[in-house]
Amino acid sequence: MTILDSVTDSAYTAPAAPVHPLASLSSAEIEAVRLLVLSFEDFTETTRFAYVGLEEPLKSEVLAWGADSGALPDRRARVQLLDMATARSTDSVISITTGGVISHEVLDGSNGQLAILDAEFEDVGVILAADEAWVAALATRGLTMDQVVAVPLSPGNYGFANEEGRRILRSFVFRMDHEADHPWAHPVAGLTAYVDTASRSVIEIIDTPGYDVPETSGNFDDPAMQGAPLEGLKPIVITQPEGPSFNVDGEHVTWGNWKLRVGFDMREGLIMRELSFADQGVDRPVMYRGSVSEMLVPYAEPNPNRFWQNYFDTGEYMFGRYTNSLALGCDCVGEIKYFDAVFADELGMPRTVSNGICMHEEDFGTLWKHTDIFTESQEVRRARRLVISFFTTVGNYDYGFYWYLYLDGTIECEAKLTGVLFTSAYPGDAEDGTPYPYASEVAPGLAAPYHQHLFNMRLDMTVDGVANVVNEIDAVRLPISETNPVGNAFTKKVTPIESEAVSGRVADGQVNRVWQIASTEKTSSLGQPTSYMLFPTETPTLMAASDSVIAKRADFATKNLYVTKYDHSERYAAGDFVNQHPGGGGIPEFIAGDEPLVGEDLVLWHTFGLTHFPRNEDWPVMPTDYAKFTLKPYNFFDRNPTLNVPPPVSAHCSTGNPVEAQPEAAAPDSCCH
Repeated sequence: MTILDSVTDSAYTAPAAPVHPLASLSSAEIEAVRLLVLSFEDFTETTRFAYVGLEEPLKSEVLAWGADSGALPDRRARVQLLDMATARSTDSVISITTGGVISHEVLDGSNGQLAILDAEFEDVGVILAADEAWVAALATRGLTMDQVVAVPLSPGNYGFANEEGRRILRSFVFRMDHEADHPWAHPVAGLTAYVDTASRSVIEIIDTPGYDVPETSGNFDDPAMQGAPLEGLKPIVITQPEGPSFNVDGEHVTWGNWKLRVGFDMREGLIMRELSFADQGVDRPVMYRGSVSEMLVPYAEPNPNRFWQNYFDTGEYMFGRYTNSLALGCDCVGEIKYFDAVFADELGMPRTVSNGICMHEEDFGTLWKHTDIFTESQEVRRARRLVISFFTTVGNYDYGFYWYLYLDGTIECEAKLTGVLFTSAYPGDAEDGTPYPYASEVAPGLAAPYHQHLFNMRLDMTVDGVANVVNEIDAVRLPISETNPVGNAFTKKVTPIESEAVSGRVADGQVNRVWQIASTEKTSSLGQPTSYMLFPTETPTLMAASDSVIAKRADFATKNLYVTKYDHSERYAAGDFVNQHPGGGGIPEFIAGDEPLVGEDLVLWHTFGLTHFPRNEDWPVMPTDYAKFTLKPYNFFDRNPTLNVPPPVSAHCSTGNPVEAQPEAAAPDSCCH
């Protein structure tokens, strides 16, 4: 039997099919996939599962099934395997329904490799301890392997001949003084190992002497460092006596006028699916799928030990694997619904992170309000939002991704960044007192290199259907003229993005640039195309030089927006195999065909994020920082869709109108009639 034959026999029984074709893989399905893969001829004792995820059906199949005009699509999983002893890597698609192998590819590594396994990270310390040259390099610094911990990291691809065809990790070490000591305070700067994880060998050591190990403390959880507890903070209690306003059936959620599905993937983490908004009894589609496609953390330190530090946290590390189990009262407050995150571990066994996704409602201030000077009408409504979030810890940083749905049809996505800075030893100021130009000194002798956090969101839009166009809209200042005699006029410029090759765009706050995703088939009652606006946050794109290695590997991060025609195979902004990819994968490949984009099924690739010049206040643990974007309805509705939101009721507010003007039916504690 070959690997492309069916791996089943008459005894194979498929696990129960889910009720929806986009349902996240269940534990039973992951177990079925594992058993199927174990029977592959090329599966060995050293083979590990690098990725197991839902191979989603074509969008057309899902939409046809949802419209009761198509069958339930075949249930499939994508499986990527790594033999740790030989670095042999495969990428396969398996039918869970039938047990057959749909496709199988052996990767040669020339266009990237599989994501790095935890088992590889764990091996690096053992490999370093066995290398005499490395132990000797530590000894010159007065250190032994027992005093340090290895911090292996993705290597990038710099064309080094001795790394071709090999699985490489580059590793720093940090001194750790005792079991509760946070080693980030003690980087052993100037010493880096390049490790081949398959041959289990150190292939190169970069040894730059002259750095002292910082002696500061980073133990933020030590009461002695925290100091006396802040007094005077009273409890905040959030209650919903009648329970939450959302309803949940499996992964399907309804809230207000919203309907959606919540999903999870070990590479992308939280996935938002099939968002629609009920308008006068009609469920109108807005977004088919939204997720973190890629996340890049490029560092600005050019020295010989650190020039290569550029991390793709989804493609190289599969950051969904590091999803946190969230705790009530700590991570989430209020009336909470949790969803478990289920994925395959490196032995192919199902692993469940309980409470991996949190959902709750939040009050969000004023929804709308007006006090009329003519009629004396006083009306106000409270806003609320549905919050769906998860947190993942990738090494030193912790990232939360929060999707917000609002009653008026607005969608926001916010990244929250906290955790511990990645540190180095501070080289010192120049003789003239000029600070070191590539890092901040955040504690005595301790540096935090400048870096960026750039998130790419894949937004598969379906604004009133799959026939859309993206228009770039700029505000335009007009000169004084016969038609603008006092110079007060301004207008807007609307530019359709007509094809993929010209779709790369940059945010520009000077012209209030937004991108309109408009239906080319549906209009409002006034004849305007129904649409949503993407409001970006104007922050720098990739700061590295345009002809740098990292710019070639992360082309998506050189622009705030790319637009492509929907293609089932185009899932990740930097390509399928990001680890050690030489560059040119993902977006450059997606737009090479220059498909037309007017009236088509469109996917937006939006990059946003932070450029971080660390400050003292970011040490020893960083207060949360934020980056976000907004999708807002624009002529999607014929009028304010929240007129029917009832007024708030509270025992702590006064009525808005004089008593004699109140409707008889109003409750005594109704605030807003």
